[in-house]
Amino acid sequence: MSKVTLIGARLAHASQEFVYQGESSACEGCPYRGQCLNLTEGVKYQVIEPRENAQTLECAVHDEGVRAVEVEPVSVRANIPAKHAYAGSKVSLAGPCPHTECPSHEFCVPDGADFDEEYRISEVVGDPPHDYCYLDRELTMVEFDAPDE
Repeated sequence: MSKVTLIGARLAHASQEFVYQGESSACEGCPYRGQCLNLTEGVKYQVIEPRENAQTLECAVHDEGVRAVEVEPVSVRANIPAKHAYAGSKVSLAGPCPHTECPSHEFCVPDGADFDEEYRISEVVGDPPHDYCYLDRELTMVEFDAPDE
């Protein structure tokens, strides 16, 4: 289900994805707090559409101000241990990986997913983009369900 919120004007474009990071110390005392701070921290969202004729409001966090947009939570693509990769099952990520140069790093440490949480698999995508795992893990790429709000 979609929700209306305020985000930085630079991000206020259809299909833009972002992970909501929560409140900044610069938000204190802002008259728009209720409209900005209405998402779930750590969840990945996609802008469905900017609100038509919405004005840009001043913001202490975003240099170009904030605009009203409609967003909804989106699924997260991740690498998980292959032995747990079944659509419909609940799993956790394999654990942190320090190898940032690996083509799979963004899926082993995905934005919008935490290591201490379980996620339901909506789809098994297949082989990860790497040829060799530096941590010697047998991984499969999956799509996690978008969280319910």
